[in-house]
Amino acid sequence: MVILLLLLVQAGVIARDQVLVTHAAREAVRAAAVDADPAAMERAARAAGPLVPSRLTVESRGRGAPGSRVTVEVTYRAPTRVPLIGRLVDDVDLHAVATMRVER
Repeated sequence: MVILLLLLVQAGVIARDQVLVTHAAREAVRAAAVDADPAAMERAARAAGPLVPSRLTVESRGRGAPGSRVTVEVTYRAPTRVPLIGRLVDDVDLHAVATMRVER
């Protein structure tokens, strides 16, 4: 019973991290849509929530002139840290992709 409870807690932590990765992708693509500097996109993704920056990667493609679309993909290697269960399950790779029209 305890292992099942810990497994559910770990699943909840992973689900929370996926929501945070999705939010980071949205923040990053918004920054990329209004600022041509790739560092702005990186800063926005890293500031979006309590994700460990060293486990986060941000990639973009397609940014062109205003009116074009830019796509950002955020990948996060989520640690499994719940006692007992975290040791049985390897870290999980989470992904989120967001696209937005370039404004300037």
